[in-house]
Amino acid sequence: MSAYKYVGEAWRRPGEGLVRSLRRERLMKWRREPAVCPIEHPTRIDRARSLGYKAKPGVTVARVRVIRGPMNISRPNSGRRPKRMGIYGLTVNKSVRWIAEERAAKKFPNMNVIGSYWVASDGRFAWYEVILADPSNPSVANDKNLSWVAHPAQRSRVFRGLTAAGKRARGL
Repeated sequence: MSAYKYVGEAWRRPGEGLVRSLRRERLMKWRREPAVCPIEHPTRIDRARSLGYKAKPGVTVARVRVIRGPMNISRPNSGRRPKRMGIYGLTVNKSVRWIAEERAAKKFPNMNVIGSYWVASDGRFAWYEVILADPSNPSVANDKNLSWVAHPAQRSRVFRGLTAAGKRARGL
């Protein structure tokens, strides 16, 4: 078996084995980091490679921290009874993963989102790693597997729901 297969096997059950032992230290460190931060190497190399990541100039990975749960709606300041306040049971129509992709795209406006994958979550936050590619970089534009990113129709694709997370939320 290849190394990627062993890494994939370990990540199938993140609550057991090596991934679990690394998780506690990682989460303590990641909570202190900014919400969107670029990283040198993907945490899940097998998943990143399957989505199109290549260790070359113009391709980067960002780890995004997003608050889990429903929307934070402020309570109306009026004289209605609490049952009609409309603050419970309201959920976003976007997944947390799609929100993470959008935040990464806002942080890196010159790059296009290729895909994303789950890395960790605790009671409050979820962390996703988002793969981004620079369409103006010659190494990306000349790559046969990544040249589609340089097409003008792929600009700001995450905000139009054209990534895998966006298509899933749109029901496609």
